[in-house]
Amino acid sequence: MMDFSQYNLLMVDDVPLNLLVVNKMLSRFNFRIRTASNGVECLMRVEEEKPDLILLDILMPQMDGFETLSRLKANPETAGIRVVILSALNSTEDIVKGYNLGANDFITKPIIMEKLISCVSDQLRLSR
Repeated sequence: MMDFSQYNLLMVDDVPLNLLVVNKMLSRFNFRIRTASNGVECLMRVEEEKPDLILLDILMPQMDGFETLSRLKANPETAGIRVVILSALNSTEDIVKGYNLGANDFITKPIIMEKLISCVSDQLRLSR
């Protein structure tokens, strides 16, 4: 079992309940978890402190996840941050768009805890 306490995660979702549920799923692994409620806030949080992994929703006000992802990947300072999309969108078109914009994985909601934990630990292992 990896020691996750050294890892900084940024969860981006406009629905407080979603943030709470994912936070609860991951809390027993001692991640340092920060949150943002939209893409604009996500980009500000990333400026303050670069996360090791971003868990990114797509359907959000102000700036959706696809636009956020594309801005993260276009910036040399943030292009290397691993991003996992967590979204209710589940069409092949949306999933392919996410990967094409640079997402490292795509998990559809409702989120299965074991899938999330496995994905997060795999992405952090790959980021080292």
